[in-house]
Amino acid sequence: MLDRRLNHVVAVAHSGSFTKAAEKAGITQSGITKSIADLERELGYPLFYRTARGAMQTEAGREFVDRAVRLLEDARTLLTGDREGNDPYAQALRIGVCPASLEWLLAAPLATLLARHPAIRFEIVGSSFERAIQLLRTGTVDVAVGFDDAFSEWSELKRSPVGALRAVPFVRKDHPILAIAEPGQADLALYDFVVPSDSRPYGGVVRAVYENAGVFHWQRHVHMIDSFPIVKRVVATSDAIGVTTVEYSGTESFSAFYSRVPGESLFAPAPMCCAVRSRWEPSRAVKAFLRAMRDKVPLEA
Repeated sequence: MLDRRLNHVVAVAHSGSFTKAAEKAGITQSGITKSIADLERELGYPLFYRTARGAMQTEAGREFVDRAVRLLEDARTLLTGDREGNDPYAQALRIGVCPASLEWLLAAPLATLLARHPAIRFEIVGSSFERAIQLLRTGTVDVAVGFDDAFSEWSELKRSPVGALRAVPFVRKDHPILAIAEPGQADLALYDFVVPSDSRPYGGVVRAVYENAGVFHWQRHVHMIDSFPIVKRVVATSDAIGVTTVEYSGTESFSAFYSRVPGESLFAPAPMCCAVRSRWEPSRAVKAFLRAMRDKVPLEA
């Protein structure tokens, strides 16, 4: 039904080797090599770098493989639907989360969804905003979760609001800024910040902190890190200022090692959303996920 070369590309990408991919596909190495080479000539760009240590995907190759995986999975779902009792939820629900540090938001909604539809399968991809947009536009993920401000400029996406995230700056417990009752922006600008790699919506606020204090090379003072465990480690072992949620700042695990920066928070509540492609009708699984997100995400409305 689909070009067999898609299977060959995915096999090489997953195995990192033409030899191993040939074994998996049940053809000769020369056969799969020719298959990929023919496809690359047709596309007009290389999918893999050939090295002595194996095959590595090019940037364009990664995009192609992502979409090929989606097409093959959708074809399998379509062809096995009858054997699975026509359960519309017996499929993979692919969710992009940007930044990756927001993956915790999905815990309650996915637990609810799985309880209602046991046949559903989840594939969660944490990434930067730019990568999430790419995955959503190519159909590699079905829905993306992130800050509404970041998605708003893309007219081809349809956004579903799910509340607002309240963020606060935080530091290690013995940080010198905690000695100041009401630290101003000049005080904050003395230290580095750690923010998600997607600069929206916090990047503009942090940039203004430095610029208002006369520090115009603000990029030299900002770490961009999506992984929250890494953020916590950086904050715990340096004078850097991190950003976390009000909800997490109220937990015992937070208060054991960290403190909120005193005074009024820099950040206004940031609206969150789930984004899907406007021209594609969401599946029942996606619609159920959107309902679960609206019902279960513990954010300020």
